[in-house]
Amino acid sequence: MKIRISLTDQILELLDDNDAVRRSYPVSTAANGPGEETGSGRTPRGHHIVRAKIGGDLPMNTVFKARRPTGEIYTPELGEIQPERDWILTRILWLSGAEPGFNRLGECDTMRRYIYIHGTPDETFEQAPRSHGCIRMRNQDLVELFDAVPAYTPVEIVERA
Repeated sequence: MKIRISLTDQILELLDDNDAVRRSYPVSTAANGPGEETGSGRTPRGHHIVRAKIGGDLPMNTVFKARRPTGEIYTPELGEIQPERDWILTRILWLSGAEPGFNRLGECDTMRRYIYIHGTPDETFEQAPRSHGCIRMRNQDLVELFDAVPAYTPVEIVERA
């Protein structure tokens, strides 16, 4: 099993071992487009792995900061109080680059950039480039994906699938 994310199409596909699409989900990647540089606010391309799975036993809409639950549960009312907050919700699939010099190590390290596949408020989700580099998903879609993939699942981020 592996994950392929198309930046152009704003789609995440869960593929079986024969590269057949098992499931497809809308996503939102970086508003700044693709790129691997630290501090760029861009979504890194290339081969990655799911390095860590975080939040599997927590309620839907759990709010995370620095990969830790804050104790908050997101609601639209909380979103109205803090409209500029970059919400990381429900689950985190923390990505690690697999290509030294391109998306791993040095000034292009995906994991050190804290690039995740994570939940976002469903009522504000758009299948369009809006994130700060991460891959945002609707919360129920993320739970389904999270439960389907183990740690170290390969992830390929491409400009077009």
